[in-house]
Amino acid sequence: MKLVALFDDFLKEVVNINSTRLGLLTDGVYAIKKFIRRSSYAPRIRTFYKQGSWAHQTIIRPVGGGEYDADLLVFVDPVNGWTAKDYVEKLYDEFAANGTYAGKVKMWEYCVTIEYAGDRKIDIAPCVVDRLWAGQGHEVCNRAEDQFHESRPIDYTTWLIEKNGYSGGNSFRKVTRLLKYLRDYKLTFTCQSVLLTTMIGEQIEWMDQGKTNYSDVPTALLTLISRLDVWLQANPHKPQVRNPKLSSEDFSTKWTEAQYQNFRNCIHRYRDWIEQAYNSESRDESIKLWQKVFGDEFGRSANVLAQKADTASVLAETLLPTTGAHRDSLVEIVKKAGLSILPNWFFAPPYLKQPQWRIEGEIIKSIKVVAEWRPGKESNEVTRVSAGDALPARGGLWFDVRQWNATPIPDGYRVEWRVANTGAVAIAQNAQRGGFYSSQRQNRRWEELRYRGIHMVEAFVIRTSDDVLVAQSDPFGVVVE
Repeated sequence: MKLVALFDDFLKEVVNINSTRLGLLTDGVYAIKKFIRRSSYAPRIRTFYKQGSWAHQTIIRPVGGGEYDADLLVFVDPVNGWTAKDYVEKLYDEFAANGTYAGKVKMWEYCVTIEYAGDRKIDIAPCVVDRLWAGQGHEVCNRAEDQFHESRPIDYTTWLIEKNGYSGGNSFRKVTRLLKYLRDYKLTFTCQSVLLTTMIGEQIEWMDQGKTNYSDVPTALLTLISRLDVWLQANPHKPQVRNPKLSSEDFSTKWTEAQYQNFRNCIHRYRDWIEQAYNSESRDESIKLWQKVFGDEFGRSANVLAQKADTASVLAETLLPTTGAHRDSLVEIVKKAGLSILPNWFFAPPYLKQPQWRIEGEIIKSIKVVAEWRPGKESNEVTRVSAGDALPARGGLWFDVRQWNATPIPDGYRVEWRVANTGAVAIAQNAQRGGFYSSQRQNRRWEELRYRGIHMVEAFVIRTSDDVLVAQSDPFGVVVE
């Protein structure tokens, strides 16, 4: 059986990197960019560019609490007299001389790495633009060989986006995450992410657009691992895996022949297991077969999930005094079980201010609040946030509002925001809120994340010509750790 809902849960709860970790990466990258721009590093900085699984949106949550990382390219103008190693070594010197980064920085062949307490790291690689002539392109710097090597990171990312579009439904990215999880969970084969991602992408063609073999995640998984297996079986010895946008770069050099043979055998075996799980007509049997592939974290039964939710709901109600000063325990419960366990009255505490605008006819209820996390109000680093995501108590959210068809509120209307804090921390800081606040930029509002608790934001749309309330959103719940 396909068990589409269980795959969606598995991706969300186990495989996909969570917003807290993404926030930490974004925060770290923002600080690093600021540091490099303000440092005495000689090359003129053109721009920064994400690279690797972070840029490709195939990054996964570390299995077993391991490290997760981000790759950052620094596009720079050439410096007269510098060789390839200078760009890496002098960037390292800047970090090593700084008190914040001195104990965290390491230097490698192509990059400088900042390691944070053993759980995450950020690789920063200089990339020289138009070194020999205008329009030459980008070159990364091999410190060990003191050589420049051509690179096309933007073209490669564009290729992946194109492949993902052909598969539809973000299928390429989701399948890539699942196979990376399989690699890290099973530990039965070796395959670097860029190599794995490229081989999966090569199995997708433009003719695949709109086809049913990508209709959902398990179907797309079976389609792509089957195609990959067929290609591997047709290559009894290690083939070349060229960068699709730079033919001189062969990703297969990251393998030995023995590692390739092992990978080939493992994919053949896992394809067979996936086919069995997909084709099983028994739900219970299918769950067991999918667990054979992905482990016990996959497919916890709906009954178990419901039982956990019921237990959490009962416990939640014991922690909800009407003052809104709930205990910290509630945050952990909601992080695990979701906002749905909270009773409706939680989102209408007695200290909420009531709207004072005139009402004519029925209030539109189909508008929706959307949010973006940023490390600072003016930062260009953006992470999309869904209601109920657990967020760190730093940075903030830009809130906006959309109509039912995802379009902005039209001209002639303004948005007022009702913001409510709950939790013992906010109340202890005399920061409990429940009133209305104006939009700051067009119809958007910025709110900092400071206090541990479960907070909420609602949008009210008022017609400016006569001050009539015409629309109101549902509460958008924010869980601050």
